[in-house]
Amino acid sequence: MSKIIAWTQWPDLKAPAGVQLLSTHNRPLESSDLSDITFYVPSYMGGKTALDFASKMTNLSVLQMPNAGYDDALAFLRPGLTLCNASGVHDASTAELAVALALASRRGFPTFARDQAVSKWNHQRFQSLSDSKIGVIGFGSIGKQVAKNLSGFEVEVIGFSKSGRDGSKKIEELDAYLPTLDIIILILPLNPESKHLFNAQRLAMMKDGALLVNVARGPIIDTEALVKELNTGRIHAALDVTDPEPLPEGHPLWSAKNVMIVPHVGGNTTAFEPRARKLIQSQLELLAAGEPLKNVVAQG
Repeated sequence: MSKIIAWTQWPDLKAPAGVQLLSTHNRPLESSDLSDITFYVPSYMGGKTALDFASKMTNLSVLQMPNAGYDDALAFLRPGLTLCNASGVHDASTAELAVALALASRRGFPTFARDQAVSKWNHQRFQSLSDSKIGVIGFGSIGKQVAKNLSGFEVEVIGFSKSGRDGSKKIEELDAYLPTLDIIILILPLNPESKHLFNAQRLAMMKDGALLVNVARGPIIDTEALVKELNTGRIHAALDVTDPEPLPEGHPLWSAKNVMIVPHVGGNTTAFEPRARKLIQSQLELLAAGEPLKNVVAQG
């Protein structure tokens, strides 16, 4: 087996026999020949800039994403290239943010934060998370963790997935349940089927006062339709992701009614690095041993 040349953002990983480990310390991507790299992990939160370096790696055989989502990496597939994602790495962080957004929105935290900024004591009554019927759209590893995190609250959780496995309903059944849900949490992959899943029609089907939480991908919601629906004051939204992203200054979503926006921080916590390092270490050991890789999502 030929030598594995691996580039990651962590220079102190323990490289198995047969693996040469590179990082920005000994192989800066911007100014180096990258043609010998065979295993590449784009820097986390590096976006398209980090992915673009894969085009210069002419011998690349494994593109290991540091994210669970991989829709942006599909454009880099080519013959002989295996694409892996980081399923499982972001479960803890993203699931806790989904619950935090739901709690913060329901209990009026954005209003209280604005009042605190101007030293205003403004007692108000908000909705409770308790007694809510919550739909988790996307019932993979993160969706299941969201449901687990919610299990300590007095709520009813209904999972929805493409397959309907693990006790979930099929996404094709969503419209029948949508008008009954108090909170909808989106944590499904972006693909042609899920793009604009929440369009004007489905947003209008949401019950009055319902909350839409998106910790998946921005384009799963039709942004223009969401802005219009929010500005009626009828529904609420809490968004970790937007379309476009980053959300430009002055975009009408910023000033829409009943919306809380955080800048795509779902997976970026202290929980990320130890889990990501463990996954990459495991992948390199499997690769060096000639064993099948984990989390393979596409083959060039």
